Amino acid sequence: VQLQASGGGLVQAGGSLRLSCAASGRSLNINVMSWYRQAPGKQRELVAFITSGGSTNYADSVKGRFTISRDNAKDTVYLQMNSMKSEDTAVYYCSADGWSAGTPFFGSWGQGTQVTVSS
Repeated sequence: VQLQASGGGLVQAGGSLRLSCAASGRSLNINVMSWYRQAPGKQRELVAFITSGGSTNYADSVKGRFTISRDNAKDTVYLQMNSMKSEDTAVYYCSADGWSAGTPFFGSWGQGTQVTVSS
């Protein structure tokens, strides 16, 4: 299973960005899709996840500012980031769990996309 993230870039504090991550593979049936981020010198942290049924969960630091969504037909997950802060600066990674051609997979990672928020 391959994940391709895109949409990162440079944005001013208070601005918005939308990240996308498309999964590809054989006969995919994806359960959970997630966004993580890793800032320089810090551990990777969970930002948000969404289940195939649309249930969502967010880190406290992004609640009310970020929105995760997905298009199951396209095996794609999105992260709409609003009211961005300098502390949102990080490399953002997407991850997915599910089945590919009947074989379970866990923690497939995309390559990451850099998000930089200037103050």
